[in-house]
Amino acid sequence: MNTMLRKSVLGMRMITMWFFATIAVVVLLFSYRTSTGPDSSAETVGGASAPGVEAGPGAAATSRGTVARSGSTTVAAGPVVPTKRGNVQVQAHISGGRITDITPMTVPSTNNRSREINKHAVPQLRTEALAAQSAQVDAVSGATLTSDGYTKSLQAALDGAHFQAKP
Repeated sequence: MNTMLRKSVLGMRMITMWFFATIAVVVLLFSYRTSTGPDSSAETVGGASAPGVEAGPGAAATSRGTVARSGSTTVAAGPVVPTKRGNVQVQAHISGGRITDITPMTVPSTNNRSREINKHAVPQLRTEALAAQSAQVDAVSGATLTSDGYTKSLQAALDGAHFQAKP
């Protein structure tokens, strides 16, 4: 009889452990966040306009983004471009007929992998676009989605500012 009691207690312990393990798995499954589509958790990198350039009466919101002019400086924010990994948006600073700076406003940051990729890809895209004075740059290897969103947002910003590259 003593053996039957031990088997019964052991069986109850196993059932209890199985029950709690199942609950833990279900909780983990429901709390898992996927990154299969555009996500509002994209990292916002900067503000809507550059320091010293205000989106006031001289600013124009277009379907391509926002354009603000202050003296000979134009700051054009491209639209938010949704990608599979998250949103991408950049802002172009134009002065003297040249692109002087490109500021990433939003880049995908839904997970550590996206943040690690973009830590290297975004500065490379900026450098290449400034050198080319255009949005026509090669995609960064391993960051194709970010590269595509970056160039689309930049091209729309340049179009909105009516930027023409000087030869």
